[in-house]
Amino acid sequence: MYTQQRISSEEALKMIQHVIHEAYQLKKEIAVAVSGPEGEPLAFLRMDGASPAASRIARNKAYTAAIDRKDTKLMGEFMNDNDRPPAFWGDDGVTGFGGGVTVRSKGVVVGGIGVSGLSEAEDERIAYAAIAAVYGKDHKND
Repeated sequence: MYTQQRISSEEALKMIQHVIHEAYQLKKEIAVAVSGPEGEPLAFLRMDGASPAASRIARNKAYTAAIDRKDTKLMGEFMNDNDRPPAFWGDDGVTGFGGGVTVRSKGVVVGGIGVSGLSEAEDERIAYAAIAAVYGKDHKND
């Protein structure tokens, strides 16, 4: 039997709560999504006033980070450096916008989080902060 580690529903909710808290501090409206390692959605929230486009982009960021097992910023750099637009993957959910971050446990991708509605750099910073808030460390060093 094969078992797969994944973000728990409780951890997903805590990450979303952290992202929303950050957005309130900035007085901005965002969307946030958390997916499991297979890209399936675990949790999602679009704040009142956030763009409908931010909803889809946040979900695509979480999905891409999980299934491709790399942060979406890196995916976007790969796409640009190798002339490989998102359509190359044959998957409408794949994106190269920064702000989608892999969530890892002991080096294994257990899911992804996507934040959308701010600059790509700010979306990514908040995603990393949410992971650190839940797992108690900077996941880049995991």
